[in-house]
Amino acid sequence: MKADCANCFALCCVALPFARSADFAVDKAAGTPCTNLQQDFRCGIHTRLRDSGFPGCTVFDCFGAGQQVSQVTFGGRDWRAHPETRQQMFEVFPVQRQLHELLFYVTEALTLPAARPVHAGLRRALAETERLVAADAAALAAADVGALRQGINTLLLKTSELVRAQVPGRKKNHRGADLMGARLAGARLAGANLRGAYLIAADLSRADLRTADLIGADFRDADLAGADLTGAVFLTQAQLNAARGDAATRIPPGLDRPAHWRA
Repeated sequence: MKADCANCFALCCVALPFARSADFAVDKAAGTPCTNLQQDFRCGIHTRLRDSGFPGCTVFDCFGAGQQVSQVTFGGRDWRAHPETRQQMFEVFPVQRQLHELLFYVTEALTLPAARPVHAGLRRALAETERLVAADAAALAAADVGALRQGINTLLLKTSELVRAQVPGRKKNHRGADLMGARLAGARLAGANLRGAYLIAADLSRADLRTADLIGADFRDADLAGADLTGAVFLTQAQLNAARGDAATRIPPGLDRPAHWRA
């Protein structure tokens, strides 16, 4: 469930739209190749995306959907050499991306001992999601991902409750809260519910985020210098990539310290 760009036909650079903003230097319509895309499906400014006005590209994660669509769903037939695949490939990619994101969360939940009471349900959800992931393009295009997500979200919510219940004391509930630019340096947020919280440019330096539920939290330009995210639930690499941190920031195993973080 990690992106393998070498085995993808640059689907995120073509299939998805983006608008000129702080994240992207230009507008791009869905289905239109980015002007920085080369003939070999590589990005011409990959090593300087942030300096070139494309930080949004550095925080996108397909969770491995790109190579799945490119090499499995379409059997290695790229949209340039086989233009007949173009429209359907670009339609299926966002669907597959959602499925892979769900796989990521369900797989993590199954590794958490505290979530054992819902492991049976999670295993059923995993099997159903994997079945869809392996389906052909037509079945993927017709898949009701919304219904699948709703059922899985119920299991993930219960997982979060079970895991965070292990943290003693009263836990903060900031689910969906607008905390943009909030001054939370040194805040005690262990076991907090930060699902979907807007933490854009928030000061979370030295904050205690151990075992907090961070699913969907927006960490763009948030300061995580010296913060402790040990055991954080449902934290993704993309969230870390969107934030600012340093060598003292503690992150869960399996995630990488972003190259742009301070030493």
